[in-house]
Amino acid sequence: MPDSLILPASYIVMAEAEPDLSTFENKTGLAEDMKFLASMPELCDVTFLVGDTREPVCAVKAVLAARSRVFHKMLYQAPSPQRKKEPPPRENKLRLFLKRSSEPLLNLQNASQQRGFTQQLAPIQEPTSQQHQTLIIEEFEPDVFRQLIEYIHTGCVTLQPRTLLGVMNAADYYGLDELRRACAGFVQCCINVDTVCALLASAERYIQYKCTKSLVQKVLEFVDEHGNEVLNLGSFTLLPQHVVRLILARDELQADEFTKFQAALMWGKKYCDSNPSTSIKDVIGNFLEYIQFHKIPANVLMREIHPLGLVPYSIIMNALAYQYVWDIKKADPASVDPGKLSPNRVRRQAQGRSMSVQSSLDPYGSNTTLSSSASSELASSDGKHSSN
Repeated sequence: MPDSLILPASYIVMAEAEPDLSTFENKTGLAEDMKFLASMPELCDVTFLVGDTREPVCAVKAVLAARSRVFHKMLYQAPSPQRKKEPPPRENKLRLFLKRSSEPLLNLQNASQQRGFTQQLAPIQEPTSQQHQTLIIEEFEPDVFRQLIEYIHTGCVTLQPRTLLGVMNAADYYGLDELRRACAGFVQCCINVDTVCALLASAERYIQYKCTKSLVQKVLEFVDEHGNEVLNLGSFTLLPQHVVRLILARDELQADEFTKFQAALMWGKKYCDSNPSTSIKDVIGNFLEYIQFHKIPANVLMREIHPLGLVPYSIIMNALAYQYVWDIKKADPASVDPGKLSPNRVRRQAQGRSMSVQSSLDPYGSNTTLSSSASSELASSDGKHSSN
């Protein structure tokens, strides 16, 4: 007997206590064979119609039941809706009883000549293994469920960000704890700028499952840290509207306000391309409350935002008035509420002074800044109003 046994790389050799024994495994070959088995409908005995499109996914019931207690209960303990039948009429039961009772007597002579009397008395039953079962799965998408079935049959699956959240929740739903833990571990390394929007988009489909909450929280924390990068992504326009609003409303989001406005504008244009009857101004109006326009420089407000005609004039004026109070009075911005600064009041105070705000007549003119020569007059005017 040779001192060593050389096996292919897929084999694992484990030495036992006795020198003349060896154990090898070929898990790769087994996984490929099981994958082939699940891909052949004629070799499977259950078909799942998955998702809204009812896409068929085939499997072997015995394998599913052995790997998942949930599938075992679904396939063998609980009757499926597709197999429920109305109870047969009473006369059918009577006819069946008489038929079974008379068969041994009618065939007695032939049975004794061919196979023997005792064999003929044995009841003839059809094998139950040939019964093909069909079930409808509406909880998960076809790609997700197909990956789950592949893992159950082969013990191997390729995780990817697009279907990660679905596979994680499906693993939890069907009691595959080891797959759920693998998905949770993969989350830590797959969240990046390129995948963050895909993960958030998939969360919309599985928001009712408990595994979704922990993953979404990790994704949002990443978005907070890389706000400007995420908001500039083209895939950001693929997110649902309420997810976009959730991101823009977060206090932890590290992004400048003009970038937030550009992201909202980019999303709105994409939405209007798919819904031509919708006004871009109405769409942008859903995001304005989450953008702090008073933190956008005055020249950007007047040159980039105001000419678009999408932001109400009062918001622009309030933002400029806020910046004026902060610059001239050296006030703490946190102590000033831009919503309480009326543009009409600012214009009344500006009459007869060199302070002016250029309107849409000439958005690129030189009057887009506030003159400091009116500071003393405005300050004294505010003092009189406060004393009164």
